[in-house]
Amino acid sequence: MAIVIGVKFRSAGKMYYFSPKDIEFKEGEAVITETARGVECGIVAMANREVDDKEIVPPLKEVIRKATEEDAKKHEENLAKRDEIIQITLEKIKKHNLEMKIVDAEYTFDRNKVLIYFTAEGRIDFRELVKDLASVFHTRIELRQIYERDDIKMRGALAPCGRLCCCITHLRDFEKVSIKMAKIQGLSLNPTKISGCCGKLMCCLKYENDYYTEVYKKMPKIDSKALTPDGEGTVVANDILRLEVKVKVYTEDGSFDIKTYPLDQINAKEKQSEEEIEAEAAQIEAEMEGELN
Repeated sequence: MAIVIGVKFRSAGKMYYFSPKDIEFKEGEAVITETARGVECGIVAMANREVDDKEIVPPLKEVIRKATEEDAKKHEENLAKRDEIIQITLEKIKKHNLEMKIVDAEYTFDRNKVLIYFTAEGRIDFRELVKDLASVFHTRIELRQIYERDDIKMRGALAPCGRLCCCITHLRDFEKVSIKMAKIQGLSLNPTKISGCCGKLMCCLKYENDYYTEVYKKMPKIDSKALTPDGEGTVVANDILRLEVKVKVYTEDGSFDIKTYPLDQINAKEKQSEEEIEAEAAQIEAEMEGELN
C-alpha cells in the first residue's frame, strides 16, 4: 500500500497520482508538480489516501510543494497567454498552408515549453511551423495531434440530452462504443440520432450495455414462433426494459391479434443470437464507415 494524492490539471481531465511526501493536502488546493510534460500547476482532486500498489504506475512522482500566492499569480499569467499563443499559431499555420485546426494552447508552469493541441485529418509535417513558433516564443514547442472526442472534452459542449457532455463532467477515459450496442438497445441507427457532438457514437451507449446484452439473450428471436397463454404466435417485437414480448396470435377465423406478454409467459422456440447481431452490426458499421466510429 502507498499514500498518494490525486491531482487534476484540467477540470475535465484525468486524475493522476503523486506522492505527497510528508505533506497533508486537502481537495481543492493548488500544487506544483513535475510531470512528463514539465513542471505544472494542478488542483488536488483527492486528498491523502492509501491505495493498493497495483493502482500505481511506477515511478510515482513527488509533489514539489503547495502552490503559493506567487505561484497562483504566475499560473494565471500563463493562462492569460492562451489567446496570444493561438493567434500567433494560426498566423503561422496560414503562412505554411497547413490543414490543421488549433483546439487549445498553454504554457507549462515554468514556461519551458508551449503545448499546442490540434486536430487534422491526416499526418501533418509541422517541422517548419515548430521552428517559426520557437523563434517567436523562445522556448520549446510541442504540437500534439488530438482526435474528435478529445477536442470536445477540451473545448466543452452540450450533448443531445441538453446536459454537458459526459467527457467534460465525469468520464476519465474513452471506452469503445459500437453499433452493436445501439442495435441491442433498439435505438435508431440513424447517425444523427446516436452520434455525439464529436461526430462519434455517444459514450452513454456503453453505460447500460451489460444489462441489455444479458437480457437480450433471453428474449425470443423476432419473427420466430413462440407459445403464449393464448396459443402459438409469431414474435413481433421485444421490450427489453419492461421484459415484455409482442406476439401476433392467430384466431380460429384466420384473423390475428397482436398481444403483449411478460417474458416469463412466453415459451420461445428460438432465442436472440448474439452472433447474428454481431454480423448485422458489422455490416451496418461498414455501411456507415466515415460517418460513425
